[in-house]
Amino acid sequence: MSDNPYASSYGGQMNVSANYGGGAPAADDLIKDTTTANFARDVLEASRHQPVLVDFWAPWCGPCKQLQPIIEKVVRESAGRVKLVKLNIDDHPSIPGQLGIQSIPAVVAFVGGRPADGFMGAVPESQVRQFIDKIAGPADADEKAQIEALLAEAKTLFDAGDVAGAADLYGALLQADPENAVALAGIAECMIAVGQHDNARQALANLSEAVAADPAISAVLKKLDQIEEARKLGDPAALEQALAANPDDHAARMKLAKIRNVEGDRQAAADHLLLIMKRDRAFEDDGARRELLQFFEVWGPMDPATIAARRKMSSILFS
Repeated sequence: MSDNPYASSYGGQMNVSANYGGGAPAADDLIKDTTTANFARDVLEASRHQPVLVDFWAPWCGPCKQLQPIIEKVVRESAGRVKLVKLNIDDHPSIPGQLGIQSIPAVVAFVGGRPADGFMGAVPESQVRQFIDKIAGPADADEKAQIEALLAEAKTLFDAGDVAGAADLYGALLQADPENAVALAGIAECMIAVGQHDNARQALANLSEAVAADPAISAVLKKLDQIEEARKLGDPAALEQALAANPDDHAARMKLAKIRNVEGDRQAAADHLLLIMKRDRAFEDDGARRELLQFFEVWGPMDPATIAARRKMSSILFS
């Protein structure tokens, strides 16, 4: 089984086990067990289309148990550049005997129907990655372009309201690249959309320093903070009544702006803050402008609401 937490459903509400873009094989198709009878098909013939790594192992072999989760993880993340076939030498001794395998774990790479290279022992993950890059070549520009296209497609689905479809694509991307910051942010957005706020925050926990610093991750974490804050701001109907009685109740207007933002009414949220800016720039030390900039960070610079509100803000600031 994969160690990737994004390869399973979230709370039964969404499933992210879709194939990686329909082009590369699904993760489970990349790894299989074989037998003496099926070795020619699973390894020799298959290696004429893409490199196949054969892991020779046995149940009693401790180092084999150390290597298998490592090599399976790296093969899954290779997104179809190689396949992994496992052969239990206790049950099927003839093939390793013919290849002269005398010590396990042993991994042999087959290319074009022939053994091409190999290594022995429970080597570290970095060495497995180097071995696959040597056999299959490093990830190329075409793969990066495919990832970008899938990210764009997932965002389109999400924006159109197909949260499950977007989650499928983001989840498949994370099977191939568990530290893709945009896909991580995307799957968290899908969780937020179905009310799984705690799961969204958990999905973004314990990231590497470089990934955690990505603007996409920062924006989603800030959105989660805004949602938590809005929950404590009171009843929006009561705030509307307060504003009807006193349009200059800037504290109520600020709270209502924050609530409308997390409800998804970005125009209303921005308009409330812009009105505060227009009437009282000194309120909470220019707090309306600072809050609007926080909204922009979450919405993104090219969001229509950001563009429209930034234009109105400029006219207020420079009038």
